[in-house]
Amino acid sequence: MTYTRETIASFDQLLSHLVERKIQKYVAVVWPEDEHTREAFEKAAEEGFIVPILFASENTYKHYDGQFETILADCPEDASAKAVAYVREHKADVIMKGFVNTDVLLRAVLNKETGILPKGNVLTHIASAKLPDYPKLIFFTDAAVIPFPTNEQREAQVEYIVSFCHTFGIETPRISLIHCSEKPDGRHFPYTEHYLQLKEQAKSGKFGKCVIDGPLDLKTSCSPEALHTKKLDSPIHGEADA
Repeated sequence: MTYTRETIASFDQLLSHLVERKIQKYVAVVWPEDEHTREAFEKAAEEGFIVPILFASENTYKHYDGQFETILADCPEDASAKAVAYVREHKADVIMKGFVNTDVLLRAVLNKETGILPKGNVLTHIASAKLPDYPKLIFFTDAAVIPFPTNEQREAQVEYIVSFCHTFGIETPRISLIHCSEKPDGRHFPYTEHYLQLKEQAKSGKFGKCVIDGPLDLKTSCSPEALHTKKLDSPIHGEADA
């Protein structure tokens, strides 16, 4: 991933960053048969930071009358397979999910013969959000793909999200390991003991430049006041990036 020295703290700033630097990616839009998908890629194309490639029905092709490159597909499964092939062949940089079930798209992505997940890698999920009273973007992993990761998968998730934060110009991202309380509980929640190992790995430089702490709940992760109220000392200081 490309690192930027500019810290991107909002979606408006991200948009300006892309447009000013003329960053443009080819996006494979899988089965754009609904209004919301169309509105999203049309707006992004208008802003200039994507070139959409539609994997769509004949009706959608006729709707745009040649405005966008379109690969005709018979159904969501066919569209997913063809979009993944485009990425695999380096004809597209990004896959955008349209009106297609997640399991259908992931089946194409994870296909052992024709998919795009490199052998030995972990497929995970990162979401970003801008909360009204929080001064910066906050990132979450993994809220969708691996709800109960193994220790090895969790280490991969931490590695990915630290790298992801770096691409947003966050020099030393603060990563909070979330739990319902601030104390490890190996008896009932064995994964919280692995949190202690993750913190040591971070200190040794395994994940690159970052600060990792936990277990913390969501409020103590994002509120210095909550930390103070609970009389907790954390290197994240209630200012988590992820």
